[in-house]
Amino acid sequence: MPTGTHEFTTQDVAYLHHGEKALMARLFVPRGEGPFAAVMDIHGGAWTGGDLAECKDRDEALARSGLVVAALNFRHAGDGYPTSLADINYGIRWLKARGSEFHVDPDRIGLCGQSSGGHLAMLSAMRPNDPRYAAIPLHEAAAATQDASVRCVAMAWPVINPLSRYRHARRLREQTEPPAWAVPMPEKHELYWGSEAKMAEGNPMLALERAEAVLTPPALWVQGRPDNIHDYRDPEAPISGNEPERFVTNYRKAGGEIELVVVEQAARATASIEPIVAFFREHLGR
Repeated sequence: MPTGTHEFTTQDVAYLHHGEKALMARLFVPRGEGPFAAVMDIHGGAWTGGDLAECKDRDEALARSGLVVAALNFRHAGDGYPTSLADINYGIRWLKARGSEFHVDPDRIGLCGQSSGGHLAMLSAMRPNDPRYAAIPLHEAAAATQDASVRCVAMAWPVINPLSRYRHARRLREQTEPPAWAVPMPEKHELYWGSEAKMAEGNPMLALERAEAVLTPPALWVQGRPDNIHDYRDPEAPISGNEPERFVTNYRKAGGEIELVVVEQAARATASIEPIVAFFREHLGR
């Protein structure tokens, strides 16, 4: 695990309310005046579970390197698509508008996420001005000047293609001895997405293959291998590679810069941290 020299403080802040429900952001802020570049971190959980605390090791490493980190909770599960995207989009604008309070440079913000959080991070970065995602008004003095665009995106084993992964899990579940992860997975997709049509629409892979007019900021994909949950070949794919290679090909074809880093699956939780920290240090600057 990488080590940094910055000390930091941690605080939990309610960044958004839906009725009486408060959504929390955990802020990791390096000591000093800044302003610092910042990373917003999106947890995984198949769009139906998870919590901002699962990103703790990565977030602390990023903070030690001199970056502010905001790990978010957001609506998911039965709240359905696109509620998560609306909360994340709001969170980015909120962090930009509150930049001086948290010593953040609003012009140097990146997104990070793992598994389904990687999907949400990439989709947020590709569509920062989608009216569905930007639907929650920001009640801040600087609101009019803020959008949800970001400088770069780092993904750790993202579920980049929800429709493909849904069908992949269903095929595996039909086997005599299916892998344990595949047994509950189709219902998790169905709970959040509701339909295959929505899985296809809210889909970074298929958005590129449809030649949508999306943004393609510099990106990193860290993938553990072997990993049949995230690193498999879709039989409907137009190329022979697995999903990571397919996305990298599509992203570069659309004009984006992206690197695929492969690590040992058994050590991925720690092995992924150093390349992610290095990526943000390069693309957000010191």
